[in-house]
Amino acid sequence: MTSYVIEADGGSRGNPGPAGYGAVVKDAADGQVLAEAAEAIGVTTNNVAEYRGLIAGLQAVLDLGGDGSAVAVRMDSKLVVEQMAGRWKIKNEGLRPLAAQAGSLVRRLRVTEWTWIPRERNKHADRLANEAMDAAAKGLTWTAGGTATEAGPATGPRGDDGTPETGRRTATKATKKPAATGQTDLLDAGDISELAAPTASLATAQQTARPAGAATGTGWAPPTRVATSLILLRHGETELSVERRFSGRGDAELTAAGLAQASAAAERLSREPYRLDVIVTSPLTRARQTAQEVAVRTGLDVDVCEDLREADFGAWEGHTFTEVQRRWPAELAAWLADPEVAPPGGESFATTARRVEAARERLAERYEGKTVLAVSHVTPIKLLLRQALMAPLESLYRMHLDLACLSLIEYYADGPSVVKSFNDTSHLR
Repeated sequence: MTSYVIEADGGSRGNPGPAGYGAVVKDAADGQVLAEAAEAIGVTTNNVAEYRGLIAGLQAVLDLGGDGSAVAVRMDSKLVVEQMAGRWKIKNEGLRPLAAQAGSLVRRLRVTEWTWIPRERNKHADRLANEAMDAAAKGLTWTAGGTATEAGPATGPRGDDGTPETGRRTATKATKKPAATGQTDLLDAGDISELAAPTASLATAQQTARPAGAATGTGWAPPTRVATSLILLRHGETELSVERRFSGRGDAELTAAGLAQASAAAERLSREPYRLDVIVTSPLTRARQTAQEVAVRTGLDVDVCEDLREADFGAWEGHTFTEVQRRWPAELAAWLADPEVAPPGGESFATTARRVEAARERLAERYEGKTVLAVSHVTPIKLLLRQALMAPLESLYRMHLDLACLSLIEYYADGPSVVKSFNDTSHLR
């Protein structure tokens, strides 16, 4: 039975700053390189990047040898090695979800050693991390062999998890890339600087392969019918958004600043080129108050759409992200890693996505060819944008939506949908 060695590293140019990780898996017997992985992960810290490198290495071993494989882990991060070996406590709240994710992979393997090595002996993984960061700085994506490709939608072969095969190299076909924890303003909780953006495995359950022989087009054909325009307005500020707390089904009201934001959006939407036909809103007070400001300016009635409500964060409602990390570390790690997992007593993102999609279908059918304003929350709006772009759930973690921002999607009866604007806040300036 083959035994493996993982060498992993991560770095940040600024700490926090532009960051990336690298991991290499070798045959323990002869040192042959069996797999490489690297990725630029946005702006975060050295420690986050190092944990991400470890997670990528552990997953690569599982892809190669499966559960029960023997592996030695070697890194030049004393902190990660000692924490994973259980000799040091994890004091940084932002690292706990990453350590929990790594731990879940470790339990599927037989780790024979956790060894700190000097950077001089970790050159391979260090090089991969720097290649990924260098590529990202040029607007490119790292590929195996130290080359880079233009960033953007991948058109080459994909692994089972939907990620491009060019972003990794393994001796056998990979089965699933780990989902990583990440900053998410899916919550009204604000930035989470210690967490990095997640990998594409979150999209696995959402992606549908194109049937063999399916017709393809150039994408340049004009729409055959008048568009149904869906203008998406996020509600204004609340006390929970000011304090960066989970704000789901709780019925917070707008602050004075939030009412001013809603009024500014309403004033804009009452002018050309906007010609609203319909206003629909989430049933939650903060959205209804925002919608009412537009209704007063336009003279339109407001219809309530239950399925446009925010995701239900259950027991986490009203808590900060740090408070949740302290009280529910395992549950938080699971929730961040899998869109089918719900917060305690709450609603999963996958469930939210299904009801939001049902709402979109009803609105598009009922108001075909009209201009509809939908006042909602950050999660439903991101889900609608993601669906229009045919993007994976990973994309939710790569979007930022400001309070009282506007976005626009146009839907055509012959199938295509087009995102015409995103996170427009010019009315607030």
